[in-house]
Amino acid sequence: MYRARTARQGLRWPRNPSRFSRRSFVTDAEVDKARQYCIAQLRQSDYNAFLIRNLLPTSRRDAYDALRAFNLELVRLPELVSNPTIGQLRMQFWRDAVNNTFAGKPPKEPIMTLLYKVIQELSEAGETPGAVKFWLLRLINTREKYMDNRPFASLASLEEYAENTYSTLMYSNLAALPMQSMHMDHLASHVGKACGIVAVLRGIPLLATRSRPVTSPSGSSVVSGGRNPVLLLPLDVMAETGLKEEDVYRQGPNANGFQDAVFKVATRANDHLITAREMLKNLRAGQSPGHEYEHHGEEQHEYPLTNPGDDETKGDLRRGFNVLLEGIPADDYLTRLEAQNFDPFTVKSSWKLPWRLWRAVKSQQI
Repeated sequence: MYRARTARQGLRWPRNPSRFSRRSFVTDAEVDKARQYCIAQLRQSDYNAFLIRNLLPTSRRDAYDALRAFNLELVRLPELVSNPTIGQLRMQFWRDAVNNTFAGKPPKEPIMTLLYKVIQELSEAGETPGAVKFWLLRLINTREKYMDNRPFASLASLEEYAENTYSTLMYSNLAALPMQSMHMDHLASHVGKACGIVAVLRGIPLLATRSRPVTSPSGSSVVSGGRNPVLLLPLDVMAETGLKEEDVYRQGPNANGFQDAVFKVATRANDHLITAREMLKNLRAGQSPGHEYEHHGEEQHEYPLTNPGDDETKGDLRRGFNVLLEGIPADDYLTRLEAQNFDPFTVKSSWKLPWRLWRAVKSQQI
C-alpha cells in the first residue's frame, strides 16, 4: 500500500491528510497491474511513446505512462463512439475520473490507479500536484471540442490546437517532475506545437478515407456504418494552394495542390523544432532564448524571475530534457515526409527512430 515514506527530511505525510481519508488504499498489486496495462496500451497504439518511456529514468516512467495512456484514450474516442452525445458522456467520465482521483477517490480504472500513485508520491514529497490536474482538464476540454474533427480555419488555429493538446501534455509531464520553469515551458510549447502539427499530417491517410465499421471480436458491428472522410489541413492553406477537399477524397495524393499544402503545414512544424533547438543552444550558452514566451503570465505560466544563464536554469534544462524527446519522432516523420515529396500516403515507419532517440539522450540534443 502507498503510505507516507521516508524522504530526505524525515517522514512526511501528505500536506492535507483529510483529502485522502475518504478513499480506499490502492495496493501494490493494483498499481502493478495498472502499470502493465498502460505500458501495453503504449506498445500497441503509441509506439513512439513506448520507445521514449524506455529511455526515461525508472522514477519518471509511471507519470509518463499514465499521462500518455490517458491522452491515448482521448485521442481514439472519436473512432469508438457512434454519436456525439455518447462521446460527450465519455469525456465527462474522464473529467470526473480526473477530479475524483485528485480528490483522493480514484475510480477502478487502471490509468487513474497509476496516476493516483504518482499524485501520492508528489504529495508525500511535499509538492502540490494541482498543476497536473489543470493540464489534464485542459486536455480533456480541447479533445472534446475537436472530437467532431472540425476543420481548422487557419494555420494559426492549428497551432492553437497543438498548444492545447500536445504542448499541454508536455506541460503535465513537467508538472509531474515537478518543475516550474519558464524556459522549459517555452521549449515544450514549441516542441508540442510541432508534434501536434505532425499528428495532423500523419492522420491524413486515415481520416481522408472512409473508415470501415468497428466490429466486436465476434464480428458484430459496434459502430454502424463508417466515418465520413475529413481533411484537417487548415482552410487558409488549402485556399492558398487551390486544394479542394473533394479532390483529395477522390484522388488522394494526386489532388491538385495537395502536396503544396502539406509542404506549407510541414514547414511550420519544422520551424518550431528549429526554434526549439536554437533556444536550447542559447540557454545553455547563458544567453537569452531569442524571443519572449507568448504564454507568460497565463494561468500556470507564472514564474519567479530568473536569469537565462544562471545555474537554476541550466539545472532545469538538464532535469527536464527528456520531456523534449517528443520532438525526435516529429522530426523523424518530417524527414521521411520530405523524402516522399510531401505525400503522407507513402510515408513508411522508421527503423532508425530508436537509434535517433538513443542518440538524442546521449547528446542531449533535439
